[in-house]
Amino acid sequence: MCYGCVPYRMEPAPEQQSRRYLFTLSLGALGVVYGDIGTSPLYAFRECFSAEHHLTPTPTNVLGILSLIFWSLVIVISIKYLLFVMRADNRGEGGILALMSLVRPRRSMRRTSLLGLGLFGAALLYGDGMITPAISVLSAIEGLEVAAPKVETYVVPLTIIVLIALFMVQKFGTAKVGAAFGPVMVVWFATLGVLGVWHILKEPAVLRAILPTYGYRFFAVNHLTGFFVLGAVFLVVTGGEALYADMGHFGARPIRLAWFSYVFPALLLNYFGQGAFLLHTPAGIKQPFFMMAPSWSLYPLVGLATLATVIASQAVISGAFSLTRQAVQLGYLPRIRVRHTSEREIGQIYISSINWVLMIAAIGLVLAFKRSTNLAAAYGVAVTATMAVTTMLFAAFARERWHWTYGRVSLFMIPLLTIDLAFFGANIIKIADGGWFPLAVGILIYSMMSTWRIGRRVLSEKLAAQAMSIDDFLQQLATNKIPRVPGTAIFMSRHSDGIPTTLLHNIKHNKVVHKNVVLMTVETEDRSHLAENERYDWKDLGQGVYRLMLHFGFMEDQDIPSVLERLATQPVSFNSMTTSYFLGRETLIPTRATKMAIWREHIFAWMMRNSSSASVFFNLPANQVIELGAQVEL
Repeated sequence: MCYGCVPYRMEPAPEQQSRRYLFTLSLGALGVVYGDIGTSPLYAFRECFSAEHHLTPTPTNVLGILSLIFWSLVIVISIKYLLFVMRADNRGEGGILALMSLVRPRRSMRRTSLLGLGLFGAALLYGDGMITPAISVLSAIEGLEVAAPKVETYVVPLTIIVLIALFMVQKFGTAKVGAAFGPVMVVWFATLGVLGVWHILKEPAVLRAILPTYGYRFFAVNHLTGFFVLGAVFLVVTGGEALYADMGHFGARPIRLAWFSYVFPALLLNYFGQGAFLLHTPAGIKQPFFMMAPSWSLYPLVGLATLATVIASQAVISGAFSLTRQAVQLGYLPRIRVRHTSEREIGQIYISSINWVLMIAAIGLVLAFKRSTNLAAAYGVAVTATMAVTTMLFAAFARERWHWTYGRVSLFMIPLLTIDLAFFGANIIKIADGGWFPLAVGILIYSMMSTWRIGRRVLSEKLAAQAMSIDDFLQQLATNKIPRVPGTAIFMSRHSDGIPTTLLHNIKHNKVVHKNVVLMTVETEDRSHLAENERYDWKDLGQGVYRLMLHFGFMEDQDIPSVLERLATQPVSFNSMTTSYFLGRETLIPTRATKMAIWREHIFAWMMRNSSSASVFFNLPANQVIELGAQVEL
């Protein structure tokens, strides 16, 4: 398929073109996609003046930091992600794995390097995905201390209760959660804007910070300290990757519309309002967001902030679901059960195992760090690296798919990569204070992904070596020495050539071959969705043996019975009463006989044992499935 000079996009259905539907999706995007970025005002500006930076809220520092925040939002979110990166969609799906699947350089070494970068960048997102719910909810609950300092001892228990409730509602689906959260975020962003305008009117000179000269002056005055403050400034854009990963849930247009018409103006007004507040009340640096509000509004504001931070967590949770599904379909993680939660939006899914792992990790982080300031020290280290990887992958994509010249690619990549690496360098100092956690999680997930990829290749080579050639098998059938029985047998095969070991085991133990034998291989393409005429390829091998290749996009459910029912032409009948599915179930025995490290062999064997069964993954009818086990030495 040729993508040409612009990315391929599926034509939206007529219903999706309606303004009402666009508004609904935009509202849902507010409740899911922009929660993370939208709650950064709770802690981002405050952390720029944390004790470790030894900065006082002087006009130079306040205006300088505001300038850095403004241009970070403009360059990283508005320009990089919304105007450029989101155009690199894989038939509507976003995220670093979707982007990686679009990059196919001709040289294998370059492809291997980009593949490694993409996998590591994707793995790092899980670490920050665990921190986001913890820091977001904890920072909101801490607002109670401004209104009632005596409640400090209840902050951690209340945070844990809120987190449990958040993860419990995930099973109802992104659509329902987004519909419930959307109106809340409308109120939240309106509140951000109103609070900001109130203080900007008192100090209108704060708007001068829009000029980049104030950011330059900040670095000139504070030198190395100014550079390290970028680690806190980065907190205002941490939701950028989740935003891209969630694109498949709502589509690019609703996400852009929500940002430029509502979210972006509200964020700017609030950040500039906090700056104006500090100019006339320097003592408010401990909690500028809550202290800038009137005293009578503190309790309602804390309640609203708590709801908003719960919503903030939704962005990374749904992003983790999308990322995991893509990894499974592309062959980087073992099969895992995915439940769809919407009949209209295929990207809206729920994965229970990922949901509970994130919940346990978030609660553990709250218990370990206890304060949002402590968690801020661990936040952003991993996602800065992921953002840099996204920039490099997008540059490769633009060069290969859009045929950008090297000059144009450099014009895009060098400034953005410089900014990404500057943020990464400023966050490196956080490693000792907790930044090691998301990095450790990222390394662990990357090891599992790469091990699964390598292990699948080794296992396929082992099974291929044991397979019989098609010609030899057909010759045996032609002798009529093997009895044939009525019906159709479908044998799942990893390879598109040779006879699968499941068929040989069936002959060995049952001594028969069905009248019709279908050797079925399922392949996942590097496109998110396929047209129906691209779905299958038939080949008649003779002697009642056929080879069927089924193709799926990496965001499609691999529902085999459903596809077989829709086949336009089929040389054999797939009657449910006469069709059986034969699956192989390998028990792996780690050895030192391959180039694969022994620790990888043990991990791969463990992942195989705990993966979802093929019958469940392919939605095969239980009463038509026969599993044949075999031991394989790695």
